[in-house]
Amino acid sequence: MIYFDFAATTPLDHEAAEVYVKVATDYFGNTQSLHDLGGQAQSLLENCRGELANILGVEKKGLYFTSGGSEGNFLAIEALLSAPLKDGKHIIAGMAEHTSVHGVLNRLKKDGYEVTLIPFDANGLINVELLQQSIRPDTILITLQHVNSEIGTIQPIGEISKIAKASQIHLHSDFVQSFGKINSQTIAPLVSSFSFSGHKIYGPKGIGGVYINPGTAWKAFFPGGSHENGFRPGTLNIPAIAAMTAAAQKIAGRLDEDHFKYSLLRKAFIKTLEPIKEQVTIYEADEDRQLSNIIGMGISGIEGQWMMLECNRQGFAISTGSACQIGMQTPAKVTEALGLAQDNAKEFIRISLGYTSTTEEIFKLGETIVRIVESFKSRP
Repeated sequence: MIYFDFAATTPLDHEAAEVYVKVATDYFGNTQSLHDLGGQAQSLLENCRGELANILGVEKKGLYFTSGGSEGNFLAIEALLSAPLKDGKHIIAGMAEHTSVHGVLNRLKKDGYEVTLIPFDANGLINVELLQQSIRPDTILITLQHVNSEIGTIQPIGEISKIAKASQIHLHSDFVQSFGKINSQTIAPLVSSFSFSGHKIYGPKGIGGVYINPGTAWKAFFPGGSHENGFRPGTLNIPAIAAMTAAAQKIAGRLDEDHFKYSLLRKAFIKTLEPIKEQVTIYEADEDRQLSNIIGMGISGIEGQWMMLECNRQGFAISTGSACQIGMQTPAKVTEALGLAQDNAKEFIRISLGYTSTTEEIFKLGETIVRIVESFKSRP
């Protein structure tokens, strides 16, 4: 099976796996324990926190570890709402946000919050002017993905952060797809909070983090917790934190190399689709606003789920969008944000590249998709 679903999850890096085993066997103490083993675990934890803060370009004291991106989004939004910059109950969010964000927003509506969802333009980007027009005197939060998980478009977080600050609005951003793919050191300090995840960067599953601007006097959502300054309860997973840090160090050192590789592979894949180009729609932004390793597309007249199953039958793993969304058996959120008709939405598929992807493999995938489409067209 040739894997092209790296935006859903990645294999654990071998060196990160070695770090995990080493820490799990030699630094197994509880960070809250007062004996030497607890102290060693605590020291390792803070070293990891400091290293990740350096990679992300933020203050160490604002970084908290979570079980992943979904929990991170939930806790970050709740933390910001517990310390608003002004009175109000209006929230602005991207229509294509991750399911974890929409889940929080749906619950908040029941608590009296009003939510305005902003769609994408034809290039898969938020219309900044429309977002600005949606701001009300009682708007207290904007939540927007840095990189869309289904088509890979890079949102103008820097520009939106200026608008948010001018109107005393917190800005949360989901960095799960951009962490380890884009140098976020200039963007990270501009937001009120962001979330990230380990298993998207060849780290372990079940670990991630949240950054909250240290100047935010947030209140804990879960009462009585002693870990992470009360940000979340439960004994910290130090082996996973250490392994995620090792994976982050490794991927941060090859950002330029990866960008060059994925740009070439993306162009090569699109070139292989030339024989069926009249049927193919690729949802993307200009190169400077596009993450190269995520290719969101539709093939006219062929349902994405059928195409995914046919590719799987021929030895290729692709997807029909975010894995969390697929589990709910509904079209990818991005198709709604793009304003696609229901039939076009059902045609959506996602191909995402990773460090093991090769030119030979991408050619094989493209040629396979062409054969599938031509075979489909020749049916009576």
